[in-house]
Amino acid sequence: MRITRIAVHKLGLPYVDGAYAWGAGNAIETAMSSVVVIGTDAGLTGCGEFCPCGENYMQAHSEGVEALARLLAPVLLGEDPRQVGRIERLMDATVQGHGYAKAPFDAACWDLLGQSLGAPVWLLLGGRLTDGAPMYRVAPQRSVAETVAELDRHRAAGYRQFQVKVGADWVADIDRIRAAAPLMRPGETMMADANQGWWVDDALRVARATRDLDYILEQPCRTYEECRQVRARTDLPMKLDECVTGLAMAERIVADRGAELVCLKISNLGGLSKARRVRDYLVDHRIPVVAEDTWGGEIATAALAHFAASTPAEFLHNTTDLQAYNTRSTGIGGATARAGRLFAPDAPGLGVAPDLDSLGAPVAVHGA
Repeated sequence: MRITRIAVHKLGLPYVDGAYAWGAGNAIETAMSSVVVIGTDAGLTGCGEFCPCGENYMQAHSEGVEALARLLAPVLLGEDPRQVGRIERLMDATVQGHGYAKAPFDAACWDLLGQSLGAPVWLLLGGRLTDGAPMYRVAPQRSVAETVAELDRHRAAGYRQFQVKVGADWVADIDRIRAAAPLMRPGETMMADANQGWWVDDALRVARATRDLDYILEQPCRTYEECRQVRARTDLPMKLDECVTGLAMAERIVADRGAELVCLKISNLGGLSKARRVRDYLVDHRIPVVAEDTWGGEIATAALAHFAASTPAEFLHNTTDLQAYNTRSTGIGGATARAGRLFAPDAPGLGVAPDLDSLGAPVAVHGA
């Protein structure tokens, strides 16, 4: 099997609830998704998706996939996409870094590998170790009353884990946390996610003012070092997210015991291939993980579901159904969500096909 065609599609994904506000003054109404479709001489096509949570989220930009395709096409055309390790090395040798842009190419090759073998990607990643991954749902920055109402709505839909966005105003954030955390029922969990939004002193003020509550403090500051400063002076469990960019950071977290929980965003780590290695390293060192990505539709959610399904259940804290956050689709088929859990498809590959009616014509095509 050889790669004969690489196409890049772009699509705006409007957020289902108007504006999605997070971190220090960030808000999106429409996220721009990039979908890579790889064609082969065997008649099979594979797909992958990258979508940032707003432009320049974690230094990633939706135009990066299109730019990378121009550089990768001369290298990847004619290669066997089933050799995912070789494809990964070729991409890294061609362009240093920019893992977010490589991620959809990596996913498309895993998709083609699975299709060629008649096997779902979760089987290729190690097997189904979680049958129905528990999901969390986000409550963006809104008034306290709106946040409480949103939590109730998501609870009625089956979610039992909730992420309340903070990080814009530490004084108001204290009120949001103090209002939401006591609402958690037995078996429910709340994360207060600052998305790097606080300075260290403000994070410490929030932690001190909410120390009597049961919740997880997520990525309070921009850097790992700043988060460690906060962690050293609070007994709240800490979840790290944006600063987790690869195996080297995972090694630091393990050495420092720097977090109780680590969020693994597939695109932030450079794709399924790299994310699997980071996950397995953390699991080997008994640190639970969150299976996640930056944003996306059905294609990104399918990859995420396979990643979550192949994670040991006792080390998988949660995942999320990204496709439920949008009013438009990127794919047909894929993962399903039931009663607060995400299920990976059993169909070969990722089990999702590009929704070409929704995606429209490609913005770039390389090869035949």
